[in-house]
Amino acid sequence: MFWKILVVFFVSMVPLIELRGAIPIAVAMGLELPEWAILIIATIGNIIPVPLIYFFARKILAWGSQKNWKPFKKFCNFCLKKGEKAGEKLLKKTKGGVYLALYLFVAIPIPGTGAWTGTLAASILNLNFKKTVLAITLGVLTAGLIMLAVSLGLFGIVTGNYAIIKP
Repeated sequence: MFWKILVVFFVSMVPLIELRGAIPIAVAMGLELPEWAILIIATIGNIIPVPLIYFFARKILAWGSQKNWKPFKKFCNFCLKKGEKAGEKLLKKTKGGVYLALYLFVAIPIPGTGAWTGTLAASILNLNFKKTVLAITLGVLTAGLIMLAVSLGLFGIVTGNYAIIKP
């Protein structure tokens, strides 16, 4: 069981997969833990990279945009320009509700809208660190609850272990 917990924990740290993939994996593996424990393990794993992304992503992109290796320089410049342009557009649209928008963005459990992407956007926009972490943590918890409900329902139907009304 320890190895299964580690799998869930580390899968939730992987970009694009994150908690959105870790929770269904936990349910599919038959992890013998209460649902709240699976949610906590996946959430902690998903949140651990957030400070690193926030503090270093923009610096790495800025550093890479000054290097001589053309593909890397081009990629870094593209990320910075695209991020800044999209960020300015988002700030104008949200009119002060940027943290609510960040929460909603992370809370929607579809690929590309997780903690990694949200934190990268916050870093490029120079948003407040504490408010960013709070919005992203709440978004990850919301996405986790949605994924847990979907995973338990889906795998319950597949395995035949479901009942709308329990006797």
